[in-house]
Amino acid sequence: MKLRSTLALAVAAGLLASCSSKTETTPANSGNYIITVSPAATTAVADYLLTAKSLDKDTISTKGNGIEQDGSYRYYVTHNGKFFSMLYGQQNPGAVTAYNIQDGKLNKLTNFQTETVQAFAPVNDDLLLFKISRSLTAPTSSWYKVNTNSLTITSEGTVNTLEMTKLGELAHFTWIKQVGTKVFAPYQTIYDRSFNTKYPDQGSIAIFNYADMKLEKVITDTRISFIGRYFQDGLSVQENGDVYGFSPATAITDGKMSTTKPSAIVKIKSGTTEFDQSYFFDVEAASGGMSITSWQYLGNNTYVVNAVAKSEKTSAYAAGVRIGIVNVVDKTYKAVTGLPEAASISEITTNNYTPKDGKTGYVGVNLKDGTSYVYKIDASTQTATKGLRVEGGTITAIQHLD
Repeated sequence: MKLRSTLALAVAAGLLASCSSKTETTPANSGNYIITVSPAATTAVADYLLTAKSLDKDTISTKGNGIEQDGSYRYYVTHNGKFFSMLYGQQNPGAVTAYNIQDGKLNKLTNFQTETVQAFAPVNDDLLLFKISRSLTAPTSSWYKVNTNSLTITSEGTVNTLEMTKLGELAHFTWIKQVGTKVFAPYQTIYDRSFNTKYPDQGSIAIFNYADMKLEKVITDTRISFIGRYFQDGLSVQENGDVYGFSPATAITDGKMSTTKPSAIVKIKSGTTEFDQSYFFDVEAASGGMSITSWQYLGNNTYVVNAVAKSEKTSAYAAGVRIGIVNVVDKTYKAVTGLPEAASISEITTNNYTPKDGKTGYVGVNLKDGTSYVYKIDASTQTATKGLRVEGGTITAIQHLD
Protein backbone atom coordinates (compact mmCIF):
# COMPACT_ATOMS: atom_id res chain seq x y z
CA MET A 1 0.00 0.00 0.00
CA LYS A 2 1.40 3.38 -1.03
CA LEU A 3 0.70 6.19 1.41
CA ARG A 4 1.75 9.28 -0.48
CA SER A 5 0.30 12.01 1.63
CA THR A 6 3.01 11.99 4.26
CA LEU A 7 6.56 11.64 5.09
CA ALA A 8 8.61 8.96 6.70
CA LEU A 9 11.84 10.50 7.79
CA ALA A 10 14.71 8.69 9.29
CA VAL A 11 16.81 10.41 11.84
CA ALA A 12 20.26 9.02 12.39
CA ALA A 13 23.33 10.61 13.83
CA GLY A 14 24.89 11.21 10.41
CA LEU A 15 22.63 13.61 8.60
CA LEU A 16 25.17 14.10 5.85
CA ALA A 17 25.48 10.48 4.79
CA SER A 18 25.14 10.50 1.01
CA CYS A 19 22.60 8.48 -0.96
CA SER A 20 23.07 6.77 -4.30
CA SER A 21 22.52 9.09 -7.24
CA LYS A 22 19.57 8.72 -9.59
CA THR A 23 18.77 9.98 -13.05
CA GLU A 24 18.30 13.73 -13.23
CA THR A 25 17.31 15.44 -16.46
CA THR A 26 16.25 18.94 -17.37
CA PRO A 27 12.46 19.23 -17.16
CA ALA A 28 10.81 20.02 -20.49
CA ASN A 29 8.20 22.16 -18.73
CA SER A 30 10.02 23.99 -15.96
CA GLY A 31 8.01 25.87 -13.35
CA ASN A 32 7.31 26.23 -9.67
CA TYR A 33 4.73 23.46 -9.38
CA ILE A 34 6.12 20.07 -8.41
CA ILE A 35 4.26 16.97 -9.56
CA THR A 36 5.45 13.63 -8.18
CA VAL A 37 4.71 10.71 -10.46
CA SER A 38 4.99 6.94 -10.07
CA PRO A 39 5.92 5.57 -13.52
CA ALA A 40 3.68 2.96 -15.09
CA ALA A 41 5.06 -0.47 -14.18
CA THR A 42 3.90 -3.88 -13.01
CA THR A 43 5.99 -3.68 -9.84
CA ALA A 44 6.83 -0.92 -7.35
CA VAL A 45 9.17 1.63 -8.92
CA ALA A 46 10.72 4.92 -7.89
CA ASP A 47 8.82 8.19 -8.26
CA TYR A 48 9.90 10.98 -10.60
CA LEU A 49 9.78 14.65 -9.68
CA LEU A 50 8.42 16.79 -12.52
CA THR A 51 7.92 20.55 -12.64
CA ALA A 52 5.24 22.57 -14.41
CA LYS A 53 4.41 26.22 -15.09
CA SER A 54 0.67 25.69 -14.71
CA LEU A 55 -1.74 23.18 -13.22
CA ASP A 56 -4.58 24.37 -15.44
CA LYS A 57 -3.26 23.29 -18.86
CA ASP A 58 -0.43 21.64 -20.85
CA THR A 59 1.04 18.13 -20.70
CA ILE A 60 4.09 16.79 -18.87
CA SER A 61 5.68 13.37 -19.14
CA THR A 62 8.12 11.16 -17.28
CA LYS A 63 9.69 10.16 -20.60
CA GLY A 64 13.13 11.77 -20.65
CA ASN A 65 12.13 14.19 -17.91
CA GLY A 66 12.26 14.60 -14.18
CA ILE A 67 14.39 13.54 -11.26
CA GLU A 68 14.21 9.87 -10.33
CA GLN A 69 13.97 9.12 -6.60
CA ASP A 70 15.59 6.33 -4.59
CA GLY A 71 13.16 3.62 -3.51
CA SER A 72 9.49 2.97 -4.20
CA TYR A 73 7.81 4.44 -1.09
CA ARG A 74 8.27 8.22 -0.97
CA TYR A 75 6.59 10.99 0.99
CA TYR A 76 6.71 14.70 0.31
CA VAL A 77 6.39 17.98 2.17
CA THR A 78 7.26 21.62 1.53
CA HIS A 79 8.39 23.81 4.39
CA ASN A 80 10.50 26.92 4.80
CA GLY A 81 11.08 27.28 1.05
CA LYS A 82 12.24 23.71 0.59
CA PHE A 83 10.77 20.54 -0.89
CA PHE A 84 11.61 17.36 1.02
CA SER A 85 11.48 13.95 -0.64
CA MET A 86 11.69 11.15 1.90
CA LEU A 87 12.03 7.39 1.56
CA TYR A 88 9.99 5.15 3.84
CA GLY A 89 12.61 2.59 4.82
CA GLN A 90 10.31 0.18 6.66
CA GLN A 91 12.51 -0.79 9.64
CA ASN A 92 15.63 0.55 7.92
CA PRO A 93 17.03 4.07 7.55
CA GLY A 94 15.64 6.01 4.60
CA ALA A 95 17.11 8.52 2.20
CA VAL A 96 16.00 12.14 2.39
CA THR A 97 16.65 14.72 -0.32
CA ALA A 98 15.98 18.44 0.03
CA TYR A 99 15.44 20.78 -2.95
CA ASN A 100 14.64 24.39 -3.66
CA ILE A 101 13.48 25.97 -6.94
CA GLN A 102 15.75 28.08 -9.13
CA ASP A 103 14.50 29.43 -12.46
CA GLY A 104 11.69 26.88 -12.46
CA LYS A 105 14.01 23.93 -11.91
CA LEU A 106 14.56 21.78 -8.84
CA ASN A 107 17.94 22.37 -7.26
CA LYS A 108 19.23 19.67 -4.93
CA LEU A 109 20.47 21.07 -1.61
CA THR A 110 21.46 17.93 0.26
CA ASN A 111 21.06 14.19 0.67
CA PHE A 112 20.99 12.54 4.07
CA GLN A 113 19.67 9.49 5.88
CA THR A 114 17.39 9.13 8.87
CA GLU A 115 15.28 6.61 10.83
CA THR A 116 11.84 5.73 9.58
CA VAL A 117 9.12 7.69 11.36
CA GLN A 118 5.34 7.54 11.14
CA ALA A 119 4.22 11.13 11.77
CA PHE A 120 5.68 14.58 11.18
CA ALA A 121 4.73 18.23 10.95
CA PRO A 122 6.29 21.61 10.24
CA VAL A 123 6.64 23.50 13.52
CA ASN A 124 8.27 26.94 13.43
CA ASP A 125 11.42 26.41 11.32
CA ASP A 126 11.59 22.71 12.19
CA LEU A 127 10.20 19.41 11.06
CA LEU A 128 9.00 17.55 14.14
CA LEU A 129 9.20 13.79 13.64
CA PHE A 130 7.77 10.87 15.61
CA LYS A 131 8.91 7.26 15.45
CA ILE A 132 5.91 5.52 17.02
CA SER A 133 5.95 2.21 18.84
CA ARG A 134 3.50 -0.57 18.00
CA SER A 135 4.74 -2.92 20.74
CA LEU A 136 3.03 -3.21 24.12
CA THR A 137 6.25 -4.60 25.56
CA ALA A 138 8.40 -1.76 24.17
CA PRO A 139 6.09 1.27 24.30
CA THR A 140 8.70 4.03 24.00
CA SER A 141 8.16 6.34 21.05
CA SER A 142 10.85 8.80 19.94
CA TRP A 143 10.64 12.38 18.68
CA TYR A 144 13.18 14.47 16.79
CA LYS A 145 13.40 18.13 15.81
CA VAL A 146 15.13 18.74 12.47
CA ASN A 147 15.93 22.37 11.72
CA THR A 148 15.10 23.14 8.08
CA ASN A 149 17.71 25.89 7.88
CA SER A 150 20.73 23.91 9.07
CA LEU A 151 19.29 20.45 8.20
CA THR A 152 20.49 19.13 11.53
CA ILE A 153 18.81 17.56 14.54
CA THR A 154 18.55 20.16 17.27
CA SER A 155 16.94 17.98 19.96
CA GLU A 156 15.34 14.60 20.53
CA GLY A 157 13.52 12.70 23.25
CA THR A 158 11.03 9.94 24.07
CA VAL A 159 7.50 9.46 25.35
CA ASN A 160 5.77 6.34 26.72
CA THR A 161 2.71 5.94 24.50
CA LEU A 162 1.29 3.09 26.58
CA GLU A 163 1.13 5.12 29.78
CA MET A 164 -0.46 7.95 27.81
CA THR A 165 -3.79 6.18 27.13
CA LYS A 166 -4.43 4.59 30.57
CA LEU A 167 -6.28 1.85 28.66
CA GLY A 168 -3.68 -0.88 28.25
CA GLU A 169 -3.38 0.10 24.58
CA LEU A 170 -0.79 2.18 22.77
CA ALA A 171 -1.39 5.68 21.47
CA HIS A 172 -0.52 5.65 17.77
CA PHE A 173 -0.49 9.20 16.43
CA THR A 174 -2.35 9.59 13.15
CA TRP A 175 -0.57 12.92 12.62
CA ILE A 176 0.74 15.94 14.50
CA LYS A 177 -0.09 19.62 14.17
CA GLN A 178 1.31 22.90 15.45
CA VAL A 179 -1.29 24.91 17.37
CA GLY A 180 0.30 28.11 18.66
CA THR A 181 3.16 27.13 20.96
CA LYS A 182 1.81 23.60 21.35
CA VAL A 183 1.71 20.42 19.31
CA PHE A 184 -1.58 18.52 19.07
CA ALA A 185 -1.20 14.81 18.34
CA PRO A 186 -4.48 12.99 17.63
CA TYR A 187 -4.17 9.26 18.10
CA GLN A 188 -5.88 5.92 17.76
CA THR A 189 -5.40 3.37 20.51
CA ILE A 190 -4.08 -0.01 19.34
CA TYR A 191 -3.21 -3.32 20.94
CA ASP A 192 -1.35 -4.89 18.00
CA ARG A 193 0.54 -4.04 14.83
CA SER A 194 -2.64 -4.43 12.77
CA PHE A 195 -4.16 -1.36 14.49
CA ASN A 196 -6.93 -3.27 16.26
CA THR A 197 -8.52 -1.63 19.30
CA LYS A 198 -10.98 -2.48 22.05
CA TYR A 199 -11.96 1.20 22.21
CA PRO A 200 -13.33 2.10 18.75
CA ASP A 201 -15.74 4.76 19.96
CA GLN A 202 -13.52 7.56 21.15
CA GLY A 203 -11.15 10.15 19.74
CA SER A 204 -8.19 11.51 21.70
CA ILE A 205 -5.52 14.19 21.30
CA ALA A 206 -2.23 14.38 23.19
CA ILE A 207 -1.14 17.98 23.76
CA PHE A 208 2.57 18.77 24.06
CA ASN A 209 4.37 22.00 24.90
CA TYR A 210 6.66 22.36 21.88
CA ALA A 211 9.58 24.08 23.62
CA ASP A 212 10.42 21.02 25.78
CA MET A 213 7.99 18.46 24.28
CA LYS A 214 6.48 17.78 27.69
CA LEU A 215 3.07 16.11 27.58
CA GLU A 216 0.63 18.60 29.11
CA LYS A 217 -2.62 16.68 28.86
CA VAL A 218 -4.77 14.24 26.90
CA ILE A 219 -8.30 15.17 25.84
CA THR A 220 -10.94 12.65 24.71
CA ASP A 221 -14.30 12.90 22.95
CA THR A 222 -16.70 9.92 22.92
CA ARG A 223 -18.95 11.42 20.23
CA ILE A 224 -16.50 10.26 17.57
CA SER A 225 -14.01 7.55 16.74
CA PHE A 226 -10.34 8.55 16.34
CA ILE A 227 -9.34 11.70 14.44
CA GLY A 228 -7.48 11.43 11.13
CA ARG A 229 -6.15 8.21 9.64
CA TYR A 230 -2.80 6.45 9.44
CA PHE A 231 -0.53 8.93 7.60
CA GLN A 232 -3.45 11.36 7.14
CA ASP A 233 -3.66 14.75 8.84
CA GLY A 234 -7.02 15.02 10.60
CA LEU A 235 -6.56 18.42 12.24
CA SER A 236 -6.82 21.91 10.78
CA VAL A 237 -6.15 25.33 12.31
CA GLN A 238 -8.35 28.19 11.07
CA GLU A 239 -7.33 31.81 10.58
CA ASN A 240 -8.95 32.73 13.91
CA GLY A 241 -7.13 29.94 15.78
CA ASP A 242 -10.06 27.53 16.04
CA VAL A 243 -9.06 23.90 15.50
CA TYR A 244 -11.26 21.39 13.66
CA GLY A 245 -10.73 17.65 13.42
CA PHE A 246 -12.43 15.02 11.28
CA SER A 247 -13.02 11.38 12.13
CA PRO A 248 -13.29 8.91 9.23
CA ALA A 249 -15.01 6.38 11.53
CA THR A 250 -12.67 3.55 10.53
CA ALA A 251 -11.64 1.97 13.85
CA ILE A 252 -11.25 -1.82 13.66
CA THR A 253 -11.52 -4.65 16.16
CA ASP A 254 -10.45 -8.17 15.24
CA GLY A 255 -9.88 -6.97 11.69
CA LYS A 256 -13.38 -5.61 11.15
CA MET A 257 -14.85 -2.11 11.20
CA SER A 258 -16.22 -1.73 14.70
CA THR A 259 -17.00 1.88 15.56
CA THR A 260 -20.63 2.83 16.07
CA LYS A 261 -19.87 6.54 15.59
CA PRO A 262 -20.39 8.45 12.33
CA SER A 263 -17.77 10.23 10.28
CA ALA A 264 -17.93 13.65 11.88
CA ILE A 265 -16.09 16.90 12.62
CA VAL A 266 -15.39 18.29 16.10
CA LYS A 267 -13.95 21.60 17.28
CA ILE A 268 -11.52 23.05 19.81
CA LYS A 269 -12.01 26.78 20.30
CA SER A 270 -9.04 29.09 19.85
CA GLY A 271 -6.92 29.39 22.98
CA THR A 272 -8.48 26.34 24.66
CA THR A 273 -7.40 22.73 25.06
CA GLU A 274 -10.79 21.03 25.37
CA PHE A 275 -13.30 19.75 22.83
CA ASP A 276 -16.14 22.22 22.30
CA GLN A 277 -19.19 20.21 23.40
CA SER A 278 -21.52 22.75 21.77
CA TYR A 279 -20.18 21.91 18.29
CA PHE A 280 -20.71 18.65 16.38
CA PHE A 281 -20.96 18.16 12.61
CA ASP A 282 -22.30 14.74 11.58
CA VAL A 283 -20.87 14.53 8.07
CA GLU A 284 -22.63 11.26 7.26
CA ALA A 285 -26.01 12.78 8.04
CA ALA A 286 -25.31 15.97 6.09
CA SER A 287 -23.95 14.17 3.02
CA GLY A 288 -26.30 11.21 2.73
CA GLY A 289 -23.83 8.64 4.01
CA MET A 290 -20.37 9.89 2.98
CA SER A 291 -17.29 9.53 5.18
CA ILE A 292 -14.28 11.86 4.95
CA THR A 293 -10.98 10.04 4.34
CA SER A 294 -8.74 13.13 3.95
CA TRP A 295 -9.08 16.88 3.61
CA GLN A 296 -7.32 20.04 2.54
CA TYR A 297 -8.04 23.45 4.00
CA LEU A 298 -8.61 26.14 1.35
CA GLY A 299 -9.19 29.00 3.78
CA ASN A 300 -12.40 30.76 4.86
CA ASN A 301 -13.74 27.69 6.74
CA THR A 302 -13.78 25.68 3.48
CA TYR A 303 -12.28 22.27 2.69
CA VAL A 304 -11.86 19.98 -0.28
CA VAL A 305 -12.43 16.47 1.05
CA ASN A 306 -11.81 13.01 -0.30
CA ALA A 307 -14.80 10.90 0.67
CA VAL A 308 -16.17 7.39 0.39
CA ALA A 309 -19.78 6.21 0.30
CA LYS A 310 -20.84 3.96 3.16
CA SER A 311 -21.43 1.06 0.75
CA GLU A 312 -17.84 1.41 -0.52
CA LYS A 313 -16.25 1.62 2.94
CA THR A 314 -14.36 -1.67 2.94
CA SER A 315 -10.91 -0.54 4.13
CA ALA A 316 -9.61 1.57 6.99
CA TYR A 317 -6.80 2.88 4.78
CA ALA A 318 -8.13 3.54 1.26
CA ALA A 319 -8.61 7.18 0.24
CA GLY A 320 -12.02 8.04 -1.14
CA VAL A 321 -12.41 8.66 -4.88
CA ARG A 322 -15.29 11.10 -4.45
CA ILE A 323 -14.71 14.81 -3.83
CA GLY A 324 -16.85 17.11 -1.72
CA ILE A 325 -16.77 20.64 -0.37
CA VAL A 326 -17.19 21.06 3.39
CA ASN A 327 -17.84 24.29 5.28
CA VAL A 328 -17.24 23.66 8.97
CA VAL A 329 -19.09 26.79 10.17
CA ASP A 330 -22.18 26.29 8.00
CA LYS A 331 -21.98 22.51 8.59
CA THR A 332 -22.53 21.75 4.92
CA TYR A 333 -21.29 19.03 2.57
CA LYS A 334 -21.70 19.53 -1.19
CA ALA A 335 -20.64 17.02 -3.82
CA VAL A 336 -18.31 18.25 -6.58
CA THR A 337 -19.41 17.79 -10.20
CA GLY A 338 -17.22 17.55 -13.30
CA LEU A 339 -15.00 14.67 -12.18
CA PRO A 340 -14.91 11.32 -13.98
CA GLU A 341 -17.28 8.64 -12.70
CA ALA A 342 -16.05 7.12 -9.43
CA ALA A 343 -16.00 3.65 -11.00
CA SER A 344 -13.41 4.84 -13.54
CA ILE A 345 -11.03 6.34 -10.95
CA SER A 346 -8.22 4.26 -9.48
CA GLU A 347 -6.95 6.92 -7.05
CA ILE A 348 -7.26 10.59 -6.13
CA THR A 349 -4.24 12.20 -4.49
CA THR A 350 -4.36 13.38 -0.87
CA ASN A 351 -1.13 15.43 -0.86
CA ASN A 352 -2.36 18.42 -2.83
CA TYR A 353 -1.94 22.14 -3.50
CA THR A 354 -4.14 25.13 -2.73
CA PRO A 355 -3.35 28.86 -2.98
CA LYS A 356 -5.39 29.27 0.23
CA ASP A 357 -7.80 31.71 -1.43
CA GLY A 358 -10.83 30.16 0.22
CA LYS A 359 -12.15 28.50 -2.93
CA THR A 360 -9.47 26.79 -5.04
CA GLY A 361 -7.79 23.42 -4.70
CA TYR A 362 -5.98 21.05 -7.07
CA VAL A 363 -6.13 17.25 -6.92
CA GLY A 364 -4.51 14.51 -8.99
CA VAL A 365 -6.96 12.08 -10.60
CA ASN A 366 -5.57 8.75 -11.80
CA LEU A 367 -7.91 6.76 -14.01
CA LYS A 368 -8.13 3.02 -14.44
CA ASP A 369 -7.37 3.39 -18.16
CA GLY A 370 -3.89 4.65 -17.26
CA THR A 371 -4.42 8.36 -17.87
CA SER A 372 -3.79 10.99 -15.19
CA TYR A 373 -4.83 14.62 -14.84
CA VAL A 374 -4.72 17.46 -12.37
CA TYR A 375 -8.22 18.79 -11.72
CA LYS A 376 -8.96 22.29 -10.47
CA ILE A 377 -11.66 22.35 -7.80
CA ASP A 378 -13.78 25.51 -7.45
CA ALA A 379 -15.38 25.30 -4.03
CA SER A 380 -17.67 28.26 -4.68
CA THR A 381 -19.43 26.40 -7.51
CA GLN A 382 -18.57 22.83 -6.41
CA THR A 383 -17.16 22.07 -9.85
CA ALA A 384 -14.02 20.36 -11.13
CA THR A 385 -12.20 21.32 -14.33
CA LYS A 386 -9.66 19.11 -16.10
CA GLY A 387 -6.21 20.70 -16.25
CA LEU A 388 -2.63 19.49 -16.61
CA ARG A 389 -2.25 16.05 -18.20
CA VAL A 390 0.49 13.80 -16.82
CA GLU A 391 1.83 11.05 -19.07
CA GLY A 392 3.87 8.01 -18.17
CA GLY A 393 2.61 7.32 -14.67
CA THR A 394 0.24 8.09 -11.82
CA ILE A 395 0.23 11.34 -9.85
CA THR A 396 1.17 10.88 -6.18
CA ALA A 397 1.49 14.49 -4.91
CA ILE A 398 1.10 18.11 -6.04
CA GLN A 399 3.19 20.82 -4.39
CA HIS A 400 4.43 24.36 -5.05
CA LEU A 401 7.59 26.27 -4.20
CA ASP A 402 8.24 29.99 -4.63
